[in-house]
Amino acid sequence: MNGLSNDQALRQQLVEMLEGGQAHLRFEEVVRDWPEPTRGLKPPGAAHTPWQVLEHIRIALSDILEFSRNPHHVSPKWPDGYWPSELAPADAQAWARSIAQIRLDLDAMKALVEDPESDLFAPFPWGEGQALLREAILAADHNAYHLGEMMTLRRTLTQSSEPL
Repeated sequence: MNGLSNDQALRQQLVEMLEGGQAHLRFEEVVRDWPEPTRGLKPPGAAHTPWQVLEHIRIALSDILEFSRNPHHVSPKWPDGYWPSELAPADAQAWARSIAQIRLDLDAMKALVEDPESDLFAPFPWGEGQALLREAILAADHNAYHLGEMMTLRRTLTQSSEPL
């Protein structure tokens, strides 16, 4: 890849995965101009509202990031700690705060991956053999899955099949 070492190329690919794009939706594309009245609605057959999925992305990404950099981090209890019980955000500011925190955590995860001092392959001294490589892929994969879910919710709730 343009004269990059294998290590640099892998780090670049991981960052690109975390940012989305290529074969996946980008976070910004999904949340941009989300219709406020639909944020707490659950269409028939859906398991969650857009707010619940957004918050789930935030909570899970924060957990993955903190696990990757903090040996004393305690993960939320599964599954209740990863899903909000509220169907809708308290207000527009709650929606905006969740989005802002996801952006911050994505940037922090990308910085961790880009840091040449971060060993992508060495298992963390804590955990059960997880390494930064696995956690970065997990974060990217988890985000991609739920961003697709959010896009489906948006299209269903707005009755639109138009791309954003």
